[in-house]
Order: sequence, then C-alpha cells, then structure tokens
Amino acid sequence: MTDMPAVEIVLDAKAELGEGAIWSSRAGLLYWIDIDPGLVHVYDPAKGRDRTLELGQPVGTIVPRAKGGAMVALRDGFAALDLESGKLTFIADPEKELKGNRFNDGKCDPAGRFWAGTLGRDPGALYRLDRDLSVHRMFGDVKCSNGIAWSIDCKAMYFIDTPTGYVEAWDYDDATGAVANRRVCIRVPKENGHPDGCTLDADGNLWVAHWDGWNVTCYDPRNGKQLRQVRLPVSKVTSVAFGGPGLDVLFITSARTGLSADELKKQPLAGGLFKCKPGVKGLPAPEFGG
Repeated sequence: MTDMPAVEIVLDAKAELGEGAIWSSRAGLLYWIDIDPGLVHVYDPAKGRDRTLELGQPVGTIVPRAKGGAMVALRDGFAALDLESGKLTFIADPEKELKGNRFNDGKCDPAGRFWAGTLGRDPGALYRLDRDLSVHRMFGDVKCSNGIAWSIDCKAMYFIDTPTGYVEAWDYDDATGAVANRRVCIRVPKENGHPDGCTLDADGNLWVAHWDGWNVTCYDPRNGKQLRQVRLPVSKVTSVAFGGPGLDVLFITSARTGLSADELKKQPLAGGLFKCKPGVKGLPAPEFGG
C-alpha cells in the first residue's frame, strides 16, 4: 500500500456534518452540504469562494441537474433546487409516514437516475428517482445509507450501509436501473473506521471516506484489496469527490458533530473541507436527466 501526500485545508468551514461532495464539470463548481443545519455549499475554486443556501431542513445529498440547478434529497424527500434563489420544488417523499427517518447520501447513475437512501428510527431503504420523476424503492432493511457508485463498464453498483462495515456490489442494468445479486466486495478493516461516502476513479478503484477513521482509503472493488490511504487531521471523514478542471483533485468533507471540547482542541479543523492530489483522476459525475 502506498501512502498519499498530505492533505491541505480548503475551507475551515467548521461544518457540523459536512457531506455529499460532488463536482459539477459543467459549472466548474464543487457542491457539498452540511446536513443538520440544512445548508448547501457551492465552492468555486477558481475564485476561492464558498457560498451557502439555507434549505430549512436537514439535507442528505445533492447532485447536479442536466437542465440546470441541482437535485437534493432532504428530510422530506426528493426536490429540485434553484442554486441561485435557493427555491425548492418538492417531487416525492416515499417515507412521509416514517417521521423519524430522513434521506442521507446518494448520487446519479450513468443513465441519469438519482439514487438516495434513508436512515432513522425505522429501517431505511434505497430509492431511485427516474428521469420521469417516478420513485422506485429498490431494497430495504438499510441502517445508514451512505456511499454509492457505479463501475466504469456500467455493470456493477457499489453501495455502503455504514454499520455493516463493508461495501456491497450489485449487478446493475444501465438500461433499466435494475439491481440484483447482492454480495460483499470490500470488507473494511476495523482500524480504518466506518465506511461512509465514496467515489470511483478513472482506474475503476473506489475511494472511501471513513467516519472515526482519520482517513480516506482506496480499494480495488474487484478483489477487495486496499491500495492507498490518505491520512487527515480530523477523525470524522465523511465524503470524497474528484474535481478541478482535470478531475485530479480529491476533495474531502468532514464533520465535528459529537466531538467533545477536548477532542475539538486536538482537531481544530474538524468540519473543514480538504483536498489533495493523489496522482489519479476521477470520472465526471453524472447529472440528473429529468
């Protein structure tokens, strides 16, 4: 395993629960979120500026939309977001009867469908929002829906339910969005922490952020082997996204929620946005096609 270069702090944002990093190649911007306060961040690396939109409720993830703006999954379901005004247009809330649940992480598949899962008091599930705005429950019994990605050949979907301690692989049909043949492809060592958000690089390897692990680790999902690791100065590492004009910058979000005063003294950059150049490139993030 090869150690990676040290990371740099991009924004000392002190986010409570920074998450959901995704690069919009069309806009040249990094979108990321602070879940509990319901904030969407729009970071422009060319100008070094970060602006925020307050959504009024916890937000679990954000993805760019092909027709403009973005899509989000919030406490109250899927919605379209105007990135200039902050206006939300709600589309569907498949768990409206489960008041203790909310949406968490999610991304778009190669065909432009938006996938996001839930967590909360009741068992969660993974949902798929199609381009025609119909919602499909893909599977249930999810404890804490987190990272999701698709293989370069569009034949596999990778999914993280954090408490399980592993990454699942599913057979994926790009034409229909169907998944089948659930299995474990990566067993995360306990010393790495808990698997959280993830992203795929141009070599087909999976970069996983680790909650309570102080690191991001690169694995080969085809054989489960650990390849590289990036150490961070914060413990609660939450999501990763390749960005920049060359898709060669790895952006990393973090959280400070639950840390004691003494822990925050030891990791004052908790809740910050970080970056590094790991020597590999990422893939353009698919946009929602509806």
